[in-house]
Amino acid sequence: MMKKVLAGVLATAMVAGGAMTCFASESVEGKTVAFIPKLTGNAFFESANDGAQEFAEKWGITVEYMGNSVAGAAEQVEVIHQAINTGVDAICISTVDAAGVSDALKEATDAGITVCTWDSDANVEDRALMVSQGTPEVLGKMLVDMGVDALTKRGKDPAADAIKYCWHYSQATVTDQNSWQVAGEAYIKENYPNWENVAPENYYSEQDSEKAVTIGAAVLADHEDIDLIICNDSTALPGQLQAAQNAGLTKDDITITGFASPNSIKEYCKAGVLYEWGLWDCKIQGAMGCYVAAYVAAGNEVKVGDTISIPEIGDVTVEANDCIAEGAETAETNNGVVLLPERAVFDESNMDNYNF
Repeated sequence: MMKKVLAGVLATAMVAGGAMTCFASESVEGKTVAFIPKLTGNAFFESANDGAQEFAEKWGITVEYMGNSVAGAAEQVEVIHQAINTGVDAICISTVDAAGVSDALKEATDAGITVCTWDSDANVEDRALMVSQGTPEVLGKMLVDMGVDALTKRGKDPAADAIKYCWHYSQATVTDQNSWQVAGEAYIKENYPNWENVAPENYYSEQDSEKAVTIGAAVLADHEDIDLIICNDSTALPGQLQAAQNAGLTKDDITITGFASPNSIKEYCKAGVLYEWGLWDCKIQGAMGCYVAAYVAAGNEVKVGDTISIPEIGDVTVEANDCIAEGAETAETNNGVVLLPERAVFDESNMDNYNF
């Protein structure tokens, strides 16, 4: 944990040749950030807001949690317009559909509002900084590796067996989840060529908790001999687990894994429906997203390679956009990606150590 950095004081940075130079950091204090999730009521997004509110109080900023219980581009556009009309200093959004909210985010920028993203990105030209949970390669591999570990625990040989698998997540328009799926598929083809994707078009449940159970049941009905279901979405995973539990299946009958907050999955782990799943600290991610949005809104200018010191959290480096989106360009200033430092795998041995 870094020492607290007082906003508005002189900070130091290393420059070429090893010399130290000082620059003035504009204070974030007093800034208001509209924190927009894909949808409200989901444990992941509610926990992220809890983290944002907790840190905002320490930083002297105001975080307005603005969302809709329905995950849709039209609904997010409405919320963005509400934020613009409210006159916030910055927006930090997890997009449902980057293209669907593009015009609204441009309107926000034209209104003098800084736009940043977290969890799920916008078009890179529509925002300043993105706080990402990790690169597609890191997260795609993590999803597959959790599946491999759980398959092994139930007696399968992932390196030799003809594993039948599929992906169940939100929708084809969500940038982050699709990038993880693409990277995961590439990792499988390289390392487990004997595996068979029984649903190359993927299963989508549109971040609807009831539909996630229905789609989860459809996956099981369509493929009675499926070995592995990867749910790279925090609504799809509990829905798929509930469908398996409804069907009387346990972790020794089928392997289900993916990303979701620990509190939303603990009951299924205790009931023996899955071995393990993963995520990152969404409280920290939500807080970081709001801080960098307020930081840019305060008039601070950053470029790729610069370090932002986030009080109570630590130092983060601005990376180029192509670290999470192949071929994406990065503007000279106030555009890029900040990566979370770590991720976590949960199982019955450690899940109670986490409360979000």
